[in-house]
Amino acid sequence: MRRRIRRLSTLILLAQVGILSASLLIGFVLFAWTARANLTSDYQARAADIAQAFADVPDVQRCLATPTADCDPDLQRLATATSKRTGAAYVVVIDMDRVRHSHPDPALIGQKVSEDVVARDGRVHLGTDIGSTGTTANARVPVFGIDGGTSASDVIGEVSVGIRESSVAAELLGQLPLYAAWLVLAFGIGAIVSFGLASLLKRRTFGLELDEIARLLQEREATLHGIREGVIAIDPHGRITVVNDEAQRLLHLPEGARGRRLDDVLAASPIRDALTGTSEVKDAIAVTDTGVLVLNRMPVTLAGRPHGAVLTLQDRTEVTALTQELDGERSFAESIRAQQHEFSNRMHAVAGLLELGRPEEALQYLNEIRGTSADLDRTLRTHVAAPMIVGLLLGKAAEATERGIDLVISPETDLGPATDRLQALVTILGNLIDNAFDALADSPAPRRVVVEVVETPRSLTVRVSDNGPGVPDGSVQRIFESGYTTKRGSLTRHSGLGLSLVHTTALRLGGTVTVENHDGAAFTVVVPRGTGHQPVAAPAEGGAE
Repeated sequence: MRRRIRRLSTLILLAQVGILSASLLIGFVLFAWTARANLTSDYQARAADIAQAFADVPDVQRCLATPTADCDPDLQRLATATSKRTGAAYVVVIDMDRVRHSHPDPALIGQKVSEDVVARDGRVHLGTDIGSTGTTANARVPVFGIDGGTSASDVIGEVSVGIRESSVAAELLGQLPLYAAWLVLAFGIGAIVSFGLASLLKRRTFGLELDEIARLLQEREATLHGIREGVIAIDPHGRITVVNDEAQRLLHLPEGARGRRLDDVLAASPIRDALTGTSEVKDAIAVTDTGVLVLNRMPVTLAGRPHGAVLTLQDRTEVTALTQELDGERSFAESIRAQQHEFSNRMHAVAGLLELGRPEEALQYLNEIRGTSADLDRTLRTHVAAPMIVGLLLGKAAEATERGIDLVISPETDLGPATDRLQALVTILGNLIDNAFDALADSPAPRRVVVEVVETPRSLTVRVSDNGPGVPDGSVQRIFESGYTTKRGSLTRHSGLGLSLVHTTALRLGGTVTVENHDGAAFTVVVPRGTGHQPVAAPAEGGAE
């Protein structure tokens, strides 16, 4: 059974050595082939030089121009001497009738060659010849007449010189060991570098092997896409490197957002400003068109250099809604408790007056109580049938009394017992009343807040107005932004979240929010009835961005 190699460093080293060996072997073969071709060309050029020098000898030209009986022996002796002196395999002289006048084999002198005179055209011809003396690097040059002409018509013969291929191979073999030594040295250096690279990659991967890296990647993907929090990682250039499904859902990111800049896939908003900043962000509240998010941004620094940031997002929409519902119930309970405490005090006062024998004053006191506290209870029982809204308004009324504010329920108020926007109504009404109370904090008496809730078959309208200073002109276009507030001092505890929640809730339900400045500020929210969610444009007056 073959043993599978699992160590990453070993795999990398073997792969590098294999690639290096194959590359060097192919390179060596190509070099040898190229060197052989170059040597062949060099030897052909050397043969051409020998043949040209021999063709320029006057005795050779004279014998070919005017042959005599002594010419062939003279040419043979001269060719033999030239062959010995230059190392050529042969020097053959041929006249225009294809008759040999010199040859290494004396028996062939005077006989015709089988092929035509190649140098008849007056040019030098190079090639490889396979003849009786073996394979040679051959050159054939023309012999011109004694008169010095160089045209084709002046050619009187041909000199053919060949150098054996064994000489070429011998020279090549003499050069190859040096190049082979260089290749072995290059292989050794490459193997050492490959080993160093494998060790470096081993350290860079923290000693993890391939199976461990694959398993970690699978676990990371399963964890990343299985958690309920949104996670985004960005590099120093602002590009998204990691994003899970929850983050895509919460921020409505398009498919294929990974690898793109966060600025390009996320519309301009306070959320984008928080996510793309450079500072650390902890538990920041942001309101979107679909809910309330808690943002955290942690810059990442490695070895003193910035490496981007990790962003987490939590959907707190349901928690916020439950908190607001709990606040309403708590306000109702506090109101009941305060009324019980006040009722006990009033009963003690009446009992004291009766014990003192002052029944007229006791009756007058009861009439005063009836006139001040019963009006609100009567109005709520008459115009509001939803118990949760009654509890909310009773709690706000108790808070208004403590803060010296007169909370008035408009006689136009008309709300049924089972409205289909009850949860949204609690959010809108509670935040608008709190905002009105805060707006009157520094205003002189009398301070007054008027609440009007009207339910019709087609819509639900909430209007909350106060006689405070109104909304500053420069803030009308920004009051619905998450985190923006015009409050000062201790009133900044809401951090600009209330009106943003109102605006987001209304838009999510297909409604509108408007604000008017007339003897104070008046906020009007109109929400269509039914279950359909229809997006709308920004408010007509003082809308949020």
